[in-house]
Amino acid sequence: MLLNLIARERFSFSHCVPAILQMVLDTPEAAATDLRGWKVVVGGSALTLGLARRATDRGIEVWCGYGMSETCPILTCAQVKPGLRLDAEQQLALRCKTGKPLPLVELRIVDAEMRDVPRDGKSVGELVARAPWLTQAYGGDAAASEQLWRGGYLHTQDVAQIDADGYVQITDRLKDVIKSGGEWISSLDLENLISRHPAVAEVAVIGVPDARWGERPLALVVACAEAKATANADAINTHLLAFVAAGTLSKAAIPERILFVEAIDKTSVGKLDKKLLRQKYGAGAATA
Repeated sequence: MLLNLIARERFSFSHCVPAILQMVLDTPEAAATDLRGWKVVVGGSALTLGLARRATDRGIEVWCGYGMSETCPILTCAQVKPGLRLDAEQQLALRCKTGKPLPLVELRIVDAEMRDVPRDGKSVGELVARAPWLTQAYGGDAAASEQLWRGGYLHTQDVAQIDADGYVQITDRLKDVIKSGGEWISSLDLENLISRHPAVAEVAVIGVPDARWGERPLALVVACAEAKATANADAINTHLLAFVAAGTLSKAAIPERILFVEAIDKTSVGKLDKKLLRQKYGAGAATA
């Protein structure tokens, strides 16, 4: 239906979650549909570099937007700031960031004592926000409302970093960070790196119990149609080891296991359902 609308109405702007964009590009009819000039704001889940590249190769202008129900809904957009001298690959990476705050939005990245972390694109903390339209309280739950607004800012429970140009990058949800042997491993970073492999159509990374390290990463991968017969875990590991060699990934972050699956469970609005994935794969993953 979406492809028919694009061909018939030539609409130029929309938004969607990554799963919808993935499905549109995977649909056989997409090969015969002119997608040039379609601008898409992607939200709800992280926009991976692999998916952004696939969209851009088809002439789609894509960038990330960020918000949550409590922020009604949007706080940032990752359009390219005028004056930044970036090549095509750098622009693509920037479009996958969480983005810059919209007008009237104040964002901070803070530690547990509400102190700002450095704006160096590396230091992480919790993303907190102020804006005129944010939710003020949870109905009938004073304790949760107090926690939501402790310190005078709305607490998103997202772990993030911010660079000198003001671009925010969420590295994970507090509940989705993988705690392994005293180190924090970002599931979003791993998903982004794995998505760059040409055989990968979709990926989700979760933390599963481990007797020695507490948790270890488990990667669930859906292979591209043309690679289903040849895709394997060794190829993904070799791909990730190149990022270790380049110093952009810790060797400790290499997933303990990589499972190829037919589909990855999602919520009713198309987000990766990591709660269900942990229930489904976590209990037996450490002993399987």
